[in-house]
Amino acid sequence: MTEIFALKDDPLALVMFLFPWGKKGSPLEHQTGPRTWQKDELESIRLHIQRNKNLMRQGKPPEVYKSATTSGRGTGKSALVAWLNIIFMSTRLGMTCINTANNETQLKTRTWAELGKWHTLSLNSHWFEKTAMSLKPAEWFEDLLKKQLGIDTGYYYSQAQLWSEENPDAFAGVHNHNGILLVFDEASGIPAPIWKVSEGFFTEPILDRYHFVFSNPRRNTGEFFECFHRFRDYWKRRHLDSRKVEGTDKKVLNDIVEKYGEDSDEARIEVKGEFPRQGDSQFINRELISQAVEREITPDEWAPLIMGVDPARYGDDATIIRFRQGRDARSIPYVKMKNADNMTVADKVAELAEKHKPDAICIDAGNGTGIIDRLRQMGFKVHEVWFGGGSPEPEWANFRTYMWAKVRDWLGGGCIDRDPFLLDDLAGPEYRFQKGSDKLVLESKEEMKRRGLASPDHGDALACTFAVKIARRDAATSRHRSRQINVATDMDYDVFK
Repeated sequence: MTEIFALKDDPLALVMFLFPWGKKGSPLEHQTGPRTWQKDELESIRLHIQRNKNLMRQGKPPEVYKSATTSGRGTGKSALVAWLNIIFMSTRLGMTCINTANNETQLKTRTWAELGKWHTLSLNSHWFEKTAMSLKPAEWFEDLLKKQLGIDTGYYYSQAQLWSEENPDAFAGVHNHNGILLVFDEASGIPAPIWKVSEGFFTEPILDRYHFVFSNPRRNTGEFFECFHRFRDYWKRRHLDSRKVEGTDKKVLNDIVEKYGEDSDEARIEVKGEFPRQGDSQFINRELISQAVEREITPDEWAPLIMGVDPARYGDDATIIRFRQGRDARSIPYVKMKNADNMTVADKVAELAEKHKPDAICIDAGNGTGIIDRLRQMGFKVHEVWFGGGSPEPEWANFRTYMWAKVRDWLGGGCIDRDPFLLDDLAGPEYRFQKGSDKLVLESKEEMKRRGLASPDHGDALACTFAVKIARRDAATSRHRSRQINVATDMDYDVFK
């Protein structure tokens, strides 16, 4: 115990001490210690503990350690998860460790089975008793903690915890001043409501608060994806290419790359630890969106300017107003309005229409009928856009899917702004075949919310700019000029033919 407690703030040294690395006859006989990336993570935790102690000495609140790792196959994520549980259970007496995964099978047969293996190998395995779903202090150890140290062991455990998307509050965290460890394994498959509830684990400003998320990057949407994108500033991030990690079967990994291609989604997910370019059912892929962000604008002043409005009355959604002129959906800034009533939105649309002189104003009629009526009363010509209406092209199930298909085609040469909400909105919706037909239908806002994604207000506003076909501004000039062309007289042929 004395030796273990002496290493309590040095996780790497403790891992080297607790397990029989290189010991003849043990499962670790041919291993000298953790892999390089695992050592880096453990050393990072040591530095974090030092930094937090300095902050507290200065009267400042300690920080939460948040680490996100995406990797290919066989890199040793589950082993690190097991060490983290054993490290903190051994050195933070009374601490709570919660572990969950994308599904019950993964949690029981992989995550918790790996912890059981390392618990057996641990020098102090007799401190704890492992059950099918928990690791708790042995009776003698618990008695010692209570009588000699006065530690309440009610929340002193490591646990494999299941979750329910329908009842996320059941996953709510305990409040434990001795410390909290929360681990998400295969986090790419854990839905947003569970991520949101998990924030409650870390509300008390205590020294030891740790949140680790690990996964193969199977989805390019969702909370795990956002750890590396929208919320990247809040996480310590790591990408692991399995080919560069010690102890992996390089031949198997190289065969995957050779079979599917270096830049295939199979190679990216299973080997390189990179997010796929496009999910299995994703309607618009991220690469296409990224290209539209980076592309330089080629001005076309004669292209029609179209205003798209996606209204939202109240709640989480927002009213978004966007503009597009030909290939340019970037130059005119979008407008976002929260909790605005119909009259307020109508006044703003009128103001923007007077300012920018669009050739068409297209408004989602589902939530915007009051806005449309008011604008018409004010003398504006407005196009009603019925998302659920029929598609003019046979492959799409409704008008909304048709418009989004137009957006997807346009992105190949279009220019959009770098707003993260627009980028996520465009990449978020999935598609499926309409029941009983071969028509494709885009995922609805309600379906996206059930998956934990936000309503794609920016995407729908941009899509509205494809609701109507408007002639180019130079078309009228061209027609006028064509009427002025005269055929020369007294000639036996037409010089313009």
